[in-house]
Amino acid sequence: MKGTGKARETQGRYIALDIHKEYVLVGGQNVAQAWVIQPRRISMEGFQEWAIANLRAGDAVVLETTTNVWDVYDIIAPLASRTVVAHAGAVRQIAEARVKTDKKDVERLIRLLIAEIVPEVWVPPVEVRELRGLISYRNRLVKTSTMIRNRLQSLIHRHNLILPKGMLRDKAWWEAQQMSALEKIQIRQELAMLDEMEKHKAEVDGELGRQSLGEVWGKQAMRLLQLSGFGAIISMTVLSAIGDIARFESAKKLVGYAGLGPGVHDSGQEHIEKRITKSGRKELRWALVEAAWRAIRISPYWKEQYEKYLRRMRKPNQAIVVIARKLLVVVWHVLTKEETDERVSAEELAYKMLILSWDLNEDVRMGLTYKQFAKYALMKLGVEGDITRFVRKNVPRRLAAREEVLARMEELGIRQ
Repeated sequence: MKGTGKARETQGRYIALDIHKEYVLVGGQNVAQAWVIQPRRISMEGFQEWAIANLRAGDAVVLETTTNVWDVYDIIAPLASRTVVAHAGAVRQIAEARVKTDKKDVERLIRLLIAEIVPEVWVPPVEVRELRGLISYRNRLVKTSTMIRNRLQSLIHRHNLILPKGMLRDKAWWEAQQMSALEKIQIRQELAMLDEMEKHKAEVDGELGRQSLGEVWGKQAMRLLQLSGFGAIISMTVLSAIGDIARFESAKKLVGYAGLGPGVHDSGQEHIEKRITKSGRKELRWALVEAAWRAIRISPYWKEQYEKYLRRMRKPNQAIVVIARKLLVVVWHVLTKEETDERVSAEELAYKMLILSWDLNEDVRMGLTYKQFAKYALMKLGVEGDITRFVRKNVPRRLAAREEVLARMEELGIRQ
């Protein structure tokens, strides 16, 4: 963090907040580290009233990242001259102590703030926070579904049953099995919960699909959707984690943020590259690794790259991480420079957009047919050629003509 002597002169108080679920511990000192606000607990319900009554222009406030940090931040930011959000893990590394109390935590944060060495995090705008919240909620739905499926699989193993492919949710198959009455109750409830989870996930996926075409995220999402292995969910997950691509001055910085860069041990003349750091947003790592596995199945280029690294490393998981890292470099380029993927031909891109259209319902497609939407997506990407027919996997495929799509867009009131 950068600070100036002039900034210090205007800041009369340095205030730290230790946020808990039910209360906030607040405390403030002046530049001489004398208490000007004695540490005290403020209930979460009464915090906004306290902040309005006590914070003023000239205050510098620091708070750590935690579950409800942004709700507190939104209250403070308009009242104080400066609001800093500190990376909780980095703060612990800098100011670790044997004695740990709420008051000591506040004192440590204030000292870091006065010394201008707070490990600051980026403050995401509201639209990024909301998208991250939606992605997080979807992940919880997926986790719950997985737990239910695992419990059902456990029953299958317990009774030495052979489950036909794709029949896990088949109620008739379960009813036909010889199980106790209590197990039957469990199965019926597990299947009902699984159906509910799938409905909820489908609704969230539909919303993510709409946002991938909307005004806020549409331009960036369309750039990602062209990449091999990227669908609407992965694209929106990546965008939620990145937020503003301008934050990353290089692809290397983005790779580091994702925790996909190798760790390094430097000592004397010894230089050893270790496994990836895994320090960063885990959902970004998940999305890139998932995209990498898909990319090597559908893209000859990425398959060739994967096989090259697999021969060298002999470990599939390590080779796929390399592909994930390279894909993230491509992400940086297409988002920063608004480029199209050079490794994808116009026909391959047309097929991908057609596949994408099949996954979207009519509402998300804004009233366009599958063929019209695929053409619309190509137009958004700036593909100049008017591809209307191509062959993929020995099957003729068709897209709507540009004139047809333009006329339909005008009829529906869709802006170009």
